[in-house]
Formats: sequence, structure tokens, C-alpha cells
Amino acid sequence: MTTRLEAPLVAWYRANARDLPWRRPGADAWSVLVSEFMLQQTPVSRVLPAYESWLLRWPTPPHLAAATPADAVRQWGRLGYPRRALRLHACAQAITSVHGGDVPAALGDLRALPGVGAYTAAAVASFAFGQRHPVLDTNVRRVLARLVTGNELAAGSSASVAETALAESLLPPADERRAATWSVAVMELGALVCTARRPACEQCPVAGDCSWLLRGSPPHPGHRATQRYEGSDRQCRGVLLAALRSASGPIRATALEGCWPDPGQRARVLAGLLSDGLAEASANGMIGLPGESVPACL
Repeated sequence: MTTRLEAPLVAWYRANARDLPWRRPGADAWSVLVSEFMLQQTPVSRVLPAYESWLLRWPTPPHLAAATPADAVRQWGRLGYPRRALRLHACAQAITSVHGGDVPAALGDLRALPGVGAYTAAAVASFAFGQRHPVLDTNVRRVLARLVTGNELAAGSSASVAETALAESLLPPADERRAATWSVAVMELGALVCTARRPACEQCPVAGDCSWLLRGSPPHPGHRATQRYEGSDRQCRGVLLAALRSASGPIRATALEGCWPDPGQRARVLAGLLSDGLAEASANGMIGLPGESVPACL
């Protein structure tokens, strides 16, 4: 099946792939790793400016490792899910101390880095080093679910052993570079054509082999309603973190009272920020970003 699918899909990719900086010939392993951290649950359009400014400031892991966690959180800005900034900072420190400042190529070494899961390790090994590994992000899982199993969406929030085995079986054999190209082509198809809500099946280069289409495109039985953002803990979290980022250093906890009208929700969300390591508190009521010097007194 791989041989039949590979040629049309790769040809489509070469003709339609987006020009993204982490895919260009000059992109090194660090730039690929940074992109993978930023792209988690975040669209490309939001990642691009943050990615460019991040690498301009910290072009190598040692540059980021020399900064503070607070610097990383501030630079992350409003990209969302800011714990990724702390994990990327810890990852840079590990690369610097353990691997001499160079992103390791071995899958096991990548997997051992802080904040690097199975998907990110496989993506960096494949896209930065041209290795042959199954790369299973949300887009790839959806494409393979439709193409092979005939389901609209993949089951579960993370890849199963069966999904990983299926992805492995579909990789072009022997040639690692071909396998890496196949993986990014499947990913791009999921991002541009085989989308979650409105797939453009008429534009799909492998539509004739799609099991889901052949079954009549049955809907997934378990669609979940989108959680409302307005007034949510997630919005409150962003507001409080923005106030900490905009300050020149630690501030009194009372200064956050005007940021959010619900005191109970504000206290709960602030406790979550402290628990997640995105904020630090002193005994005298000062709150700051992680790694900032919290003064003993004013």
C-alpha cells in the first residue's frame, strides 16, 4: 500500500507544501526542535512570529540555557500553554550540559530530554536528521484513520500501540530520507486538505484509496462540544500571566486584584500558576515569574 500511496502524495506535497522556515534547507536541529515545541496545540500563523523572534534572541541551546526561566516565559508572550516555555528552557539546559550544546540525533537521547515526548522525539529525528520513524501528530493520526481504518477521526487523545504500528508499516522501506518526506507529506495533507471539520476530499491526491470515503464518510460518533473561552480559567490564567510578564519584576499579590473580577477564580488560577512553576511567591506577598529575584522587603 505504501508504494501505491507514496508517489502521488509526495508529488502533491512538493507542489503544495507551505514555505515554513523550519523546513528550509538551512534549518538546523535546534530550529526544528523549537518549532515542534511551539506548534503543539497552536496554529502555524500564530507560531511564525514567535518562532522567528525566539531564534533571533536564542539561536542555539546554550543561548537559551544562559537565560532565566522568567526570560523564557516573557519571550513566549501570548502564544498559549506557557509551560512549554519552561520545558523548552529546561530542554536547552540539558542539551547544553549533557550534549555539549548540540541537539542529539539519537531517538533515545531526544526522548530523554525534558519536555520531549514520543512525538517530538520522532519528529526531530525525522525532520532534522532524516531518520526513519513513525511521526504521529493530530494531523497524521486523522489522515491514517480515514485513509486506512475508515474512521473520521482517530480514537483517543494520544497514539495507541496499534496506530504506531500502522504508521510504521506505511513508512517507505530502507530509505530514511524517503520515510521522512513521506511523514511530512502526510502531516501537510492533514493540515491543508484532510482537515478535521471540512476536508477537501476533491483535492486529495489519495482519495481513491481512502477507506473513509469508500464507506460514505460516516461521522465520528463522539464529537465533543468546544469549551467556552470567555470567562474560563484558561482566560483568567492568561490575564494573570500577562500582568506578571508586563511587570519589570516581582509585584505584590494585591496588584493582581484588578486584573480579574472573580476573587475565588483568581485565587484558584494563581494557585495553579504557582503549582505549575509559572510563578513564584515570597513570604511577604510578592509574586514574580520563575527565576526572578523576589525581594525580601520593599
